Amino acid sequence: MSTAPATGTVPEPRWPAALAVASVALLNMILPEPLSAGPFWLLMVVVAILFIPLVVTHRLGHHHLNQRFAYVLLGTVTGFLVYSVWRLVLAMTQHRESPSQLLLAAAVLWLSNILVFASWYWRLDGGGPHCRFVRPGHTHGAFLFPQMTMDEAERRHAGFGNWRPGFVDYLFLAFNTSTAFSPTDVPVLSRWAKVMMMVQSVISLLTIALLAARAVNIL
Repeated sequence: MSTAPATGTVPEPRWPAALAVASVALLNMILPEPLSAGPFWLLMVVVAILFIPLVVTHRLGHHHLNQRFAYVLLGTVTGFLVYSVWRLVLAMTQHRESPSQLLLAAAVLWLSNILVFASWYWRLDGGGPHCRFVRPGHTHGAFLFPQMTMDEAERRHAGFGNWRPGFVDYLFLAFNTSTAFSPTDVPVLSRWAKVMMMVQSVISLLTIALLAARAVNIL
């Protein structure tokens, strides 16, 4: 497959995805310490260290290696998230944390869940951001975005042209999965995407259920 970009295309900015991961690390810092894997600063330090090879490999054009480092980064962040959700469930059942701490933790983890899985979808769909960039438009992938169902004439008339999804599209998808527990207007085509969306929905359901249960107990 050619790695040359399609004519007239502009590289997708990477900063929204980087900001999402950095935000997860920042959110982790305000979790109650018993619910965090290690000191409050640990995830931020790990993310900062892993950002270095990500930036370097992207600048040097080592896209395959860049993708591998991204998997390590997202896998680490996901591990922290799953651990904190598990600790939240234990804290809820054992009544070890105050109501305010539990509510804060559930809200933080619900938002982190959206950002983490949006990052996964953005990184994996269609081979990743670089593979999407070098193609003349996004015509196949794990998700069937509405723009992909239009024929070429319709896309050009609507101003989409060589349309390809950006990070905000995957963020919207992840937000819907965590709130409506469905992808709404974006059908899921790939098995790996279906599995990941089920995992995201389970995490979201756990945090929302814990929030509701705690609110009822407080009332």
